[in-house]
Amino acid sequence: MKETLYGLLGYPLGHSFSRNFFNNKFEAENIDAEYMNFEIPDINMLNEVISEHYNLKGLNVTIPYKEQVIPFLDEIDNDAANIGAVNVVKIIRENDKLKLKGYNSDIIGFCDSISPLLKPHMKKALILGTGGAAKAVYYGLKKLGIEAQFVSRKRNDKAISYMDITQKIIDEHHVIVNTTPLGMYPNVDESPDIPYELLTDKHLCYDLLYNPDETLFMKNAKVYGAETKNGLEMLLLQAFASYEIWNS
Repeated sequence: MKETLYGLLGYPLGHSFSRNFFNNKFEAENIDAEYMNFEIPDINMLNEVISEHYNLKGLNVTIPYKEQVIPFLDEIDNDAANIGAVNVVKIIRENDKLKLKGYNSDIIGFCDSISPLLKPHMKKALILGTGGAAKAVYYGLKKLGIEAQFVSRKRNDKAISYMDITQKIIDEHHVIVNTTPLGMYPNVDESPDIPYELLTDKHLCYDLLYNPDETLFMKNAKVYGAETKNGLEMLLLQAFASYEIWNS
């Protein structure tokens, strides 16, 4: 048995990137640790997972538990509290006492990935989608000084609809971030329904998806001169941030 254990909490986990990434890292760096998937159908099984694995030091949390995990935590950092979602749990065992602290490394990965691409004229952003990832992106952009507007299929008090996106809105919002699953493998012929023909070379279109490397959203945006980037670097950066949190 390895000295230290880390893991991913979610359901289902067939698509998980984390296990291979971390186990390859541990092997390459000769770290006495292992990373496991904890595919649990009910968040109430979390306590069981922790009690059965005394060497478990940290967890990543994915769909559908990023919000459901919060009541199980003893403490939550400011970013995670503002976002309302946790994707990293640090497990602290001291003097037979157990403490769970929640963080959000999505915001770290996103900010570090997008900030080198931002230009002075980029003051406003459209966020396509309204889920947990969209909330992390919203707070990340806010930290970077960018005002963001959510876009949803149906208009509500927090979001405009895709039908509401006019020439004026596109002209004012030079950053567009896709946080929806539209275009993810195997549904590679799907993309968010925005007026791509209104985009220019002053726009940045960032897709949180990374499979395929270039989504239809990115291809459509590129046709009209927009700069594009996928979510692979964000994924790697949030994984690095997770490891730093667990070992800080």
